[in-house]
Amino acid sequence: MMTPSRSHRSVGHPCGAQRSQRGVVLFIALIVLVAMTLAGIAMFRQIGAGVIIAGNITFKENATSVADLGIEAARAYLVASGSSTLQSDQAPGYVSTWALSFNPITYTWSDTTSTRVTSDDGTGNEVRYLIHRLCSSTGSVNSPTQTCVTVGSAASGGSKGGGAYGVLPLTNTTAPYFRITVRSAGPRNTVSYVQSIVY
Repeated sequence: MMTPSRSHRSVGHPCGAQRSQRGVVLFIALIVLVAMTLAGIAMFRQIGAGVIIAGNITFKENATSVADLGIEAARAYLVASGSSTLQSDQAPGYVSTWALSFNPITYTWSDTTSTRVTSDDGTGNEVRYLIHRLCSSTGSVNSPTQTCVTVGSAASGGSKGGGAYGVLPLTNTTAPYFRITVRSAGPRNTVSYVQSIVY
């Protein structure tokens, strides 16, 4: 008696279905790979932008710090100049009036006849400064028509009899204030303005 032959094909997994499943997995894997690549590029760009911002902040802080060179150079100029010299404008870099229209941002700092330049700070910053005496006009501080922002000493003499202590009594002196404006320009178009009042 003959028995019917049995088919060796598995009933729920035809070859065509297996091939289509492999294609779907590959397609999904490619989509995930593209998504991960885009996410990596986005993270890289964010990190790069953060580094650039941090670098810009560092350059800005450095430009502000080196502005002290301009303030010190201006102070040394004022100490070395006599009071008679400071009664009139001295080119470059000294104005004997307060120049109410002066604006550091719109001022022409590249003009070497009106500003003074300090020595190179070694980090690529150019430091320029300008000094204004805080008076309404040129001439002596004690002139009757003059108006100045001044600091004065205590009255002449003292309650303790200064001469008896080996020190001369104080005399009335009036000294004007000076406004020092410093512009520091550095790498990456970094510009910083600093002002200081001295007497």
